[in-house]
Amino acid sequence: MIKKLVIVFIAVFAIQGNAQEGGTASPYSFYGIGSLKFKGTVENRSMGGLSIYMDSIHMNLRNPASYTGKNLEAFNNESRPVKFTVGGTYSSVDLKSNNSTDKTSSTTFDYLALSIPVGKFGFAFGLMPFTSVGYKLESLDENENISNRFNGQGGVNKAFLGLGYQITDELSIGVDAQYNFGNIQNSTIEFVYDDDGVPTQYQSRENNRSDLSGLNFNLGLSYKRMLNEKFEFVSGFTFTPESNLTSKNQRSFSTITTSSSTGQEFVINTIDVDLESLSLLETDLIMPSKFSFGAGIGQPRKWFVGVESVYQKTSNFSNALYTSSATQYEDATTFSLGGFFIPEYNSFTSYFKRATYRAGLRYENTGLNINSESINEFGISFGVGLPVGNGISNANLGFEIGKRGTTNSNLIQENFINFQLSLSLNDRWFVKRKYD
Repeated sequence: MIKKLVIVFIAVFAIQGNAQEGGTASPYSFYGIGSLKFKGTVENRSMGGLSIYMDSIHMNLRNPASYTGKNLEAFNNESRPVKFTVGGTYSSVDLKSNNSTDKTSSTTFDYLALSIPVGKFGFAFGLMPFTSVGYKLESLDENENISNRFNGQGGVNKAFLGLGYQITDELSIGVDAQYNFGNIQNSTIEFVYDDDGVPTQYQSRENNRSDLSGLNFNLGLSYKRMLNEKFEFVSGFTFTPESNLTSKNQRSFSTITTSSSTGQEFVINTIDVDLESLSLLETDLIMPSKFSFGAGIGQPRKWFVGVESVYQKTSNFSNALYTSSATQYEDATTFSLGGFFIPEYNSFTSYFKRATYRAGLRYENTGLNINSESINEFGISFGVGLPVGNGISNANLGFEIGKRGTTNSNLIQENFINFQLSLSLNDRWFVKRKYD
């Protein structure tokens, strides 16, 4: 049954993901290397993005120290389970400016990962979209005619290989090696009109493509301690050093005609730009350092509440190929508050008493500053983890409502609703043979 669930889950999100470009429809994906897609598992996101809590049956993909842990009572304290997780999101977004509104939606695959225990070690590997680009924007002149049209698609994916080690029952550490890869494509059309305000037959389009790749690391630490027989203290720390993404670039200019009825573009001819002579054929993008710290308190298998802050040196980000006087980067910060509650984890009489109920909120300064306006994001989230299969596996449902951006300075505000679904599956692969 579980195998069937996994196959159906992946198929649905793969089909839906191919039905839309870039996995996002945010105009803010125009900047940098796109909008950040991976913000943790559904379990994390349902608690406001809180990523400090770790247990033996869920993967925490934001802290590699979570790949290890204590053995399970269900396995006679002899081993830990092999953990598999996969997740996806459906997003509905209302776009609002000072003079117009629009609505869009997207369905995306979020992550796929596997964790394998080996003694005090834990190994993990997986794949996830890291950023996504997907926008179609138009600017108008003083006569309300289209002056420019912007299109973009693509994004950056992340494949990782991680290792965790249980130093003591209370302290664990871990490290991820992350390989980033992908491409970003965008185009800009500058419309020209005749004296009667009619578009000329031929227009000019600038085409850009960047193929990105690079390696970075994420270090993690987790500390758990029973304060007394009932209450437990939990804390977590992660650090990602500054790294580079190599960008191999292409740029060309095309003469096009546009169908007045469908808007379809037809290329007449194309001229490639010699980026090598401009020292832009291959450039480096500085990926800023990031660290997080959080702490909380709770009762094992009952409830937990915690806070977490994330700081990223986004002001160090740079991209020599794309520059804009209206765009600046500032240091990014995120604050999360969240937790969970389990009415009765071992209840025999009520299925929903064994479920995990989650809630949280977050506030984020994305680090993007446009027209002297900081682009901030706020979200409130809820979720539930439903037991499936052997009782230690579960299906996780998440819901988040929030907003990003502002209508000040002719910008766009996004009001979004996210529906998230994941499977967190556990199994015992390595069993020692026993003889009488």
